[in-house]
Amino acid sequence: MRTLLSLVAIALLAVVALMYFGIINIDQTRAGAIQTPKFEADVAKVRLGTEAKTVAVPTISVDKPGTAADNGQVPAN
Repeated sequence: MRTLLSLVAIALLAVVALMYFGIINIDQTRAGAIQTPKFEADVAKVRLGTEAKTVAVPTISVDKPGTAADNGQVPAN
């Protein structure tokens, strides 16, 4: 029950955030007298696409530590 309530709260917060940023605009077009009110939603248009790009990726090299003799240290016995 707590999980369901949490999901409803998150969904409600998401709708409020979308309305705040202007992605969703809900206008009441008919007064809510005896009949149910009529709403009209104007939502943002989203276009998806792909494009090919070349991205420079840095190279990383890792030097494994050598033996104690390589470091100039005396090996412990």
